[in-house]
Amino acid sequence: MQSQVVAHKHTVTTFVNSSSQTAGYLDIGSGPPLLLLHGFFGEKTCWLPLIELLQSQFRCISLDMLGFGESSKPQICYDVAVEVAFVRQVVEQLNIEPCSIIGHSFGGWVASAYSLKYPNSVSSLILAAPAGIRDDSFCGQYDALRPLLWKIPVIDFALQLAKPFANLAGKTDKLEQISGWRRELMSQPVARSFLMSRMRPEDAVDTVEKEIHKLQIPTLVIAAMDDETIPLWHCETYANEIPGAELAIIPNATHGLPQTQAQVMAKLIGKFLDN
Repeated sequence: MQSQVVAHKHTVTTFVNSSSQTAGYLDIGSGPPLLLLHGFFGEKTCWLPLIELLQSQFRCISLDMLGFGESSKPQICYDVAVEVAFVRQVVEQLNIEPCSIIGHSFGGWVASAYSLKYPNSVSSLILAAPAGIRDDSFCGQYDALRPLLWKIPVIDFALQLAKPFANLAGKTDKLEQISGWRRELMSQPVARSFLMSRMRPEDAVDTVEKEIHKLQIPTLVIAAMDDETIPLWHCETYANEIPGAELAIIPNATHGLPQTQAQVMAKLIGKFLDN
C-alpha cells in the first residue's frame, strides 16, 4: 500500500481569500470521485485503511484540509467557512464536481457546511461521527482543557511533576491521555485556534443543526455506539433533520471510525452509494 500512496500523491495550488494556497492530497483508485475529509487531529493518511477497501470502486481523493498535513498553514483565524472555501477551490481545481463526500468528525461538519453552500456540487453525503451540532456541555469540557492550550513550558513541567502522584492514585492512564491531548494540540495549530475561539456557548455560531433540514442530498450518517468524543444524539440529530437520511450505528465502536472500523464502513458506504 505504501508504494501505491507515493505513486498517487499530489499537490495542487488553489486560491483562498486571495492568497495562493497549497493543498496536499492522495488520489487513489478509479471510478466515481469520493472526496474524504479527515477529523480534528487527523490528516489525509487517516483514510488509508478505508481507501484500500474502496479504491477498486471509487476514485478516492483524501484531502489535507487547510492548516493540516501538507496543505498550507496560514496564520489566520480558522473557522468552518474558511475550510469550506478551501474545499471548494480543490473541488474546482480537480474538476470532480459533482462528487460524493465523506467527512469524519470535524470533516463531517465541514462536509455538511459545504453541502449546504454548494448543494449541486455533492451527489451523496456520508457523515461518520460528525461534529457540528451545537452542544453547550462541550464548553464546560473545554474549560477544563483550557490550560492545555497555553503555550507555556510550565504546563509540560506540571504534567511531568504529576506522574508519580498519578501512579500512586492509579490515574496513570488518565494522565497519559491528558498529556497526549496536550501534544496533539501543540502540533495542530488549527485545532488549537478552533478551540481557543469557542470556549463560550455564544461562540458556537457556525454549527449546522438549524440548516441541515434544507439538504436534499442522499445522506448516510454512521455513528459509533461507544463514541467518547461525539455523543450519539449528535449523529441522531443529523439523521433526523436531513430529509431521507439513513443512520447506521456500529456497536462496540469508538470515535476513530476510519482506522478501527474500515471493513464495516466500506460495506455501509458501498451499499449506500450503489443504491
